[in-house]
Amino acid sequence: MTLECGQQAPDFELPSSSGQPVKLSDFRGKHVLLYFYPKDMTPTCTTQACDLRDRADLFEEQNTVIIGISPDPVNRHTKFIEKYGLPFLLLSDEDHRVAELYEVWQLKTLYGKQYMGVERSTFIIDKDGILVKQWRKVRIKHHVEEALEFIKNNLS
Repeated sequence: MTLECGQQAPDFELPSSSGQPVKLSDFRGKHVLLYFYPKDMTPTCTTQACDLRDRADLFEEQNTVIIGISPDPVNRHTKFIEKYGLPFLLLSDEDHRVAELYEVWQLKTLYGKQYMGVERSTFIIDKDGILVKQWRKVRIKHHVEEALEFIKNNLS
């Protein structure tokens, strides 16, 4: 099954940095910026998380919740949140089941070596749980602004 805009976003439940399991469907009535990233504490992932942190209030003004997902365990997410003051939930997908559901668990190459990992991706899900926008192979420069503009122009 290929994930396409206009269809119901696949629901899931994962352990969260809050200590409670979180379901995507818990956020019905709000828009969701769901982003998948490879690893806590790495330079690019930190930049992306801090860009989202710095604009979290603007997303909240648009009735939008930010949720990050990576294969890192919850305790690592907690350290990442504390170190950078991240005001949003990070979910732990250690078995990459949800990454596979969203088709972001991909074969990657680094320094000539191939391995499976998370392809940096962002999904916008509307208040009814419909996938309305997806970005894959995200380059982080200006990406948060682009996502915010999409929400302002299409979901307000």
